[in-house]
Amino acid sequence: MQRHFFRHHPPGYPANEPFPPRDPHASRAMRHRFFARLFALFVFFFVFACGGLAAFIWLIANLISAPNSPDSAFLFRMLAFIFLFGGLILVGRGLSRVALPIGDLVQAAGRVAEGDYDVQIAERGPREVRALAHAFNSMAARLQATDEQRRNLLADITHELRTPLTIIQGNLEGLLDGMYPRDDAHLAPILDETRVLARVIDDLRMLALAESGALQLQKEPTDLAMLITETAASFQPQADAAGIALNVEIARAAPPLDLDPARLRQVLENIIANALHFTPRGGTIALKCFSEHDRVLIETRDSGAGIAPEDLPHIFERFYKARDSRGTGLGLAIAKSLVTAHGGEISAQSEVGIGTTIQIALPRVVAS
Repeated sequence: MQRHFFRHHPPGYPANEPFPPRDPHASRAMRHRFFARLFALFVFFFVFACGGLAAFIWLIANLISAPNSPDSAFLFRMLAFIFLFGGLILVGRGLSRVALPIGDLVQAAGRVAEGDYDVQIAERGPREVRALAHAFNSMAARLQATDEQRRNLLADITHELRTPLTIIQGNLEGLLDGMYPRDDAHLAPILDETRVLARVIDDLRMLALAESGALQLQKEPTDLAMLITETAASFQPQADAAGIALNVEIARAAPPLDLDPARLRQVLENIIANALHFTPRGGTIALKCFSEHDRVLIETRDSGAGIAPEDLPHIFERFYKARDSRGTGLGLAIAKSLVTAHGGEISAQSEVGIGTTIQIALPRVVAS
């Protein structure tokens, strides 16, 4: 079975935690400490047993040398009892510190295996056992988040596919029953909805490829300034019709960069389309491109309605849509995946009533 290794955060993984979750050298050091402490525990019990055996032999020898001495018999019985009782306490306490947390872990693992991800265990015992319990709790929490995300994804996909299918089915039934004439006015909506279905399916496929690390970029020497200018020009008629000023500002000519122009154009189209949708008549949209150290920054700033603070952290999530948003909620999620595939980052800043700024930071990899 083919395995995919994520260079970035996979679905369901907390964004505020590093991925991979642990440095392999730190894990190796923790394993060494665990086995060292386990070895020390066995050495302690071995020395304890040898010392106890030596004391037992010494007491037997004294008892034999003075068989009729009541003091020797009493001393032997008392020391033997103390030694046995103390040994049992030490052994029981040492084993319980390891056995009880391990028992909790085994029981919780069984619940996870049965599909119950809402399980957490107490982090107790030696340091290594506590680290194991903490890792298990983190794993269970991530599994629960992933399972919830999977259910939400299925529900969202069902909703997005059901709407165009319902429209297509209703129009076809009307045409077949003779309720609608078979003309372009009634056939065109059916074609439009098939395009909506195709776009949703293509978006889902691209998002799945990007998040699994299987998306292949066709990089080539790309004039980024020309790409931005051409993409903005394709939206100029739509901006003029909406009464919105669409401006492009390129800091200075840069050498061709090693990029996938088709994928980066798709990112820009998603961002500009969103800006046009939320910017009112008379507003402005400004595209800027400039260099900063070893990165190239692309900013899209609009004077639109802005994004509510509670919505802003989620705008790059799959199927997430604000209350007044249209579309499938996949555009910005795809944009983030494509930017990440280029080794870059995308971020957003917004103020309600003032506007939104989307910034793309790409590594400055000059084409050879």
